[in-house]
Amino acid sequence: MKTLPLRSPLLFLLLSTLASARQTHAPGTALDARQWIAPTARSRAFATVESVHVTGLAARVRIDGLVAHTTLRVALANASDRPAEAELLLPVPDGAVIDHFDFQGGGSSASARLLAADEARRTYDEIVARLRDPALLEFAGAAAVRSSVFPVPAGSTQTIELGYHELLPHDGARVDYELLRSAALGATVPLDLELEVLGDAATVYSPTHALQPVEQDALRSRYRADASLLESGSFRCAVLSGTGPRAALYACPDEEGPGGTFLFFAGVSPRAALETSLAREVTVVLDRSGSMAGQKFEQARTAALQVLEGLRAGESFRIVDYSDAAAASSNASVTKSPESIAAARAYLAGLTTGGGTNVAAALSLALAPSAAAGTVPVVLFLTDGRPTVGAQSELELRALVQTENHSNRRLFTFGVGHDVNAPLLDHLALGSRATSSYVRPGEDVERVVGALFRRLSGPVMAGLELAVRGADGAEDATLLRDLVPQQLPDLFAGEQLVLVGRYTAARALTLEIRARSGGEPLRLTADLARASRRNEFVPRLWATRRVGELTDAIRQVAGEGRDTATLLADSRTRELADEILRLSLQYGILSEFTSFLAREGSPLVGWSELEHEARTNLVLENERERTGALAVQIGQNNMTMQQRNYPNNPNVMLQGGQLISTLSVAPVQHGALFQRGTEWIEGRVLSDLGGAEPARPRTVVIGSDEHRRLVDELVEDGRADIAAQERVLFRHRGELVRQVPFAPAAAPRR
Repeated sequence: MKTLPLRSPLLFLLLSTLASARQTHAPGTALDARQWIAPTARSRAFATVESVHVTGLAARVRIDGLVAHTTLRVALANASDRPAEAELLLPVPDGAVIDHFDFQGGGSSASARLLAADEARRTYDEIVARLRDPALLEFAGAAAVRSSVFPVPAGSTQTIELGYHELLPHDGARVDYELLRSAALGATVPLDLELEVLGDAATVYSPTHALQPVEQDALRSRYRADASLLESGSFRCAVLSGTGPRAALYACPDEEGPGGTFLFFAGVSPRAALETSLAREVTVVLDRSGSMAGQKFEQARTAALQVLEGLRAGESFRIVDYSDAAAASSNASVTKSPESIAAARAYLAGLTTGGGTNVAAALSLALAPSAAAGTVPVVLFLTDGRPTVGAQSELELRALVQTENHSNRRLFTFGVGHDVNAPLLDHLALGSRATSSYVRPGEDVERVVGALFRRLSGPVMAGLELAVRGADGAEDATLLRDLVPQQLPDLFAGEQLVLVGRYTAARALTLEIRARSGGEPLRLTADLARASRRNEFVPRLWATRRVGELTDAIRQVAGEGRDTATLLADSRTRELADEILRLSLQYGILSEFTSFLAREGSPLVGWSELEHEARTNLVLENERERTGALAVQIGQNNMTMQQRNYPNNPNVMLQGGQLISTLSVAPVQHGALFQRGTEWIEGRVLSDLGGAEPARPRTVVIGSDEHRRLVDELVEDGRADIAAQERVLFRHRGELVRQVPFAPAAAPRR
């Protein structure tokens, strides 16, 4: 990933330089203000200690029922020719109990002391008052472990290991874990995290980080966090135990008004695939046009055979191939058997490439037969080019699928190379409860197809529909709105179903997921009056998915074949672009079309100018880029946004084949900050500025009594990370506030 160092580390590393004679400080006493630094974006470090860095950050977490055991390992390196003192403040959950504290490497000794939340806050305030640097205040309200002073020898390393355990909070079947980690604006070391959950877990869901399963059985589940994505902030996860489908809900109230945002998630253990999974009917559609000749088609043929041989006994399949015309291995699907697999192998071996690309004929033939009774019908559709034969317009092909998909087949599309109509493939997939994938030039088709099909190995609930019931048990169509996705995908063993949306009133409800296939409905009763502002990741995730959904709507409008002026004047594009911009500003969500908001040095302008630029970008690029590398990139980024299960805090997206993150936009609790010069400005005030300075914001100086009162209010509102910034303009309880660093008075002239 191409990026600058992102965010500050899990801990605050406080360093002081050793003079020629070593200074010592008793644990719990303050060092002189000039000796303390915090390595954030503000580069306050003295030259003598800049060579001391956190070089490694690892967490090992084991959850056993309601108890979590956490082991942290922090590696420090001092590359200078002078020894340095270091003292660590590690935020930990209130109520944690230290199990052990060890260190390895050069130095004399180290010890640790647990500070309760109130004592930790006093320590933070003391340091901030001396340094006028608010970075520590991000964890106001949490406990902390403060180590003794120990030297990091010149040219040497030091590794600190801290172990603690805690009793975890739970809400019904959901058990919650949190590893406090900074989201402050600055540099960080990627978090190396391993998670082990003892017992049989239906699902382990992280709303903050990407979790990759390593091992899952009846005794335990092991995961690793994907450190390459550089997600900042605390790590959170929820455990739902049991072998059958399980569900839980997070909710976050609005700052004003009766509503809020919710996140519903459900999952089922991979072992459930052996017991309760539904049979699949798989149709593999192969493009054998002339452009597929050579290695691409050999890989596609191998992928098709791999899929068919991976079917379980009793499942059925069919092969459709196309170039100028379409043909099939059979009129209807056939049950997997040694004989049918042998026949399929022979059929695939006899296929040759040549001719044009008749997508319409292939779709019609794939969708025509009635699906086998009691199965989940899946189509794997491969193409490497635009339609050149038969119906070629997007509108015609969309209408064809809408009218001919009588069996509600899930249409998983694979665009091979860049010469494909990406918006069309995305629309066909999303409209059928499926997803689109892209195979880059030179990438192995077999690997991409095989990876997706392995994810689809065990459908447990299919044809899902949502019903919402109030406390009286009657269906309530008014309580939830703006759901993403609008059509629920099937639930597969080992996968997670995540639904986000808005709610209009804080009252009790029952969510009921009904399946056309797959047994009894999945029900979850929750009380939205218990929503918590700690769940600030929920509105950002909803907004991320919503921006992806709205962007795709503009992409589809732009493919209707009308001229540019008509598209720009269309009320639909204006309304869609307006909502995309509003969400992008409020939550700091960037795409190819709103990246101008993060452009360095760009002035702040009025809402109409911002909306015009966003709408122009959205319409013009989506009108022009229907095929080619950029169109595929837009499709990949947009599909990722719509399917994301955790917030994309660093705004990572594909650009030119690389993953790029943006450092001048940073999410904070219930909003986002945009960097303008040396100041950070909260996104929701940008549209009010109109390019001018806001009228008389209240100025609060870091370290003052007024600042301490402001911090108390921000902690109460769940916005402590706002207090942790040095220069920031934001809305607070109905007024504009500008937080500024301490500026010492100028010395009198002599």
